[in-house]
Amino acid sequence: MSWSLSIGNYWSFGFTTTPRACISQENIHVALEKQEQTGHCKILKLDKTDSIVKSDSHKLKNHKLPPLVNALKASAEQNAASFHFPGHNRGQAAPSSLTHLIGLKPFQHDLPELPELDNLFCPEGPILEAQKRAAELFGASETWFLVGGSTCGVQTAIMATCLPGDTLVLPRNCHISAVSAMVLSGVVPKYVIPEYDPIWDIPGGITPSQASVEEAINELEMEGRKPAAILVISPSYHGICSDIAAISKLCHNNNIPLIVDEAHGAHFGFHRHLPSSALAQGADLVIQSTHKVLSSLTQSSMLHFSGNNSIIDRDRICSCLQTLQSSSPSYLLLSSLDAATAQLSDNRDTIFNKAIELAFEAKNLINKIPTISLLNLHTIDPLRVTIGVWRLGLYGFEADDIICRDFGVVSELVGTRSITLAFNLGTKREHVLRLVAGLKYLSETFSLTSDGSVSRAIDVTKLAVFNDVKIILSPREAFFARKRKVNIKESVGEVCGELICPYPPGIPVLFPGEVITEKALEYLLHVKSKGATVSGAADRMLSSLVVCDAS
Repeated sequence: MSWSLSIGNYWSFGFTTTPRACISQENIHVALEKQEQTGHCKILKLDKTDSIVKSDSHKLKNHKLPPLVNALKASAEQNAASFHFPGHNRGQAAPSSLTHLIGLKPFQHDLPELPELDNLFCPEGPILEAQKRAAELFGASETWFLVGGSTCGVQTAIMATCLPGDTLVLPRNCHISAVSAMVLSGVVPKYVIPEYDPIWDIPGGITPSQASVEEAINELEMEGRKPAAILVISPSYHGICSDIAAISKLCHNNNIPLIVDEAHGAHFGFHRHLPSSALAQGADLVIQSTHKVLSSLTQSSMLHFSGNNSIIDRDRICSCLQTLQSSSPSYLLLSSLDAATAQLSDNRDTIFNKAIELAFEAKNLINKIPTISLLNLHTIDPLRVTIGVWRLGLYGFEADDIICRDFGVVSELVGTRSITLAFNLGTKREHVLRLVAGLKYLSETFSLTSDGSVSRAIDVTKLAVFNDVKIILSPREAFFARKRKVNIKESVGEVCGELICPYPPGIPVLFPGEVITEKALEYLLHVKSKGATVSGAADRMLSSLVVCDAS
């Protein structure tokens, strides 16, 4: 039994009952062989040695290593008598259970803040040079490396632009880091509701983006308030993009800084088929998860500052980062950001050619499979492929379970009606063939019955009603308020003390500090009865809710 968990733009929980390591090699072989016999491999040919990013070891002989990578290499190679942390002492006391798995190299390069490695909070050497190179590559005035993921970047951006009591305009399907930032800073939210597609059961972008944001600004102005900042998520977890250029123009006309959570779009702008980056579209602060589609280590991200908005205090950004980031940053994570920058710089015009080619070819093949749907939007990341399975009479969780168990296909995101796959620099043709084989198997096995009806009908999820949201306490006030549990039937009218988000569709229904309505409860119980997992609730069975004690 295993859990598939993703939190972010995000908010996804997929429950599977099949061990991820359980792959039927016989099924893979038979399915691939059948594809070749039936002519379904005309576009993609199986090449077990194929990979998009070839080893660049030959380049190292003729090219200088990236600055931070080079400094880490030199420091690790010193014959030092080490009387410093960490306690594994350059690998000499590394736990054998882990060295048998990954070797000694990671431990030998797991070094602390030695003088030659620079200081993340006051960089003057290789970290400074590495960040400058990243800023130049991504089109920023200044870039900061993050070792706490994009969570740290979102928190920093909000705290650097908003004071306690200020209003932040943000989408209802924001990342949980935005909620924690409001708790830390005392910011009051003004929510914009993203579009929701009930057929696919997924949230979209803020569209028409400028109208939604403009409406929020105007409503606040009528109340005598002005947003301290506006936060937009683009792209979404499914790759759906908002019109950042239009939102940026609107924000700057009103002298409001624009923050873009571009966690899933660090690769944007590096191919003609990819959308423009948020920085190129005028955003002021942009957070990117460099580890998602690019190739740095998990947990490493970047925060970019355009430098075009004079109302953002650069020193305040640094102060927030020093408050939120670890005082013992991992130089492995930092070096991976430097290395990912160099990898992209060396091949910026061609590096995504193969990945995009494979994604396009995969879509062409998938489009030919009966009863399988493909999410096609004009403003979507071509490397994010979302496949609808409702016409098979299957939930996305069930379909994902089958293609994982029998074809070794591990997806990025699972919903009730779809499966989302992330193509990247390491995607191989063999992987695409496995995916197509698995989808063909589903189509042939779970199809329409003889009388023309779907074998197991799935109801379209009801659309949640968010227009009656009433905020009593700010997220910070609700976080520190005294709380108690009440029976869910008795919770109507109480002030919610927890963030409750069903996936799908991934739009939070209740935030801390909001009044619990009868419609919200009806919706929560409905989606839960259809198989959605409810995130954030202390009682996952939803027999009770945590509320703020008014006394």
